[in-house]
Amino acid sequence: MKLSRKAIAMTVAIALSHTAGLQVAQAATIATDAVAVASADAQIAARRAHVMDTLNRADVAQALMEKGVDMDAARARVASLSDAEVTKLADQLDKAPAGASDILGTIVFIFVLLLITDILGFTKVFPFTRSIR
Repeated sequence: MKLSRKAIAMTVAIALSHTAGLQVAQAATIATDAVAVASADAQIAARRAHVMDTLNRADVAQALMEKGVDMDAARARVASLSDAEVTKLADQLDKAPAGASDILGTIVFIFVLLLITDILGFTKVFPFTRSIR
């Protein structure tokens, strides 16, 4: 019987020693404003990183250096932009065309397309072409 009491006491001591390190969790509501601010801060940080990544690309850096822009000064200016300016700049980077002039390319494409269709005889837009039909 003494052995069983000793075993029970030892088991309880081990169990209590393992639970001593546990902390009590508190469940509380989080204000919507706090979540919105944290989410907005994360989005601003992601947009700032996107702008800096674009600035650090080799082709962008080369183009800026050819125009006489100091890269360290450009990075410092991007770092000093306000949150609204960073958001506006990141949106412009996402919407900007990859080429020089998107409108000019579209006009040239339409001209060439109409020229080819005139030559093939599908349309008659330009008076200076002769149909092969």
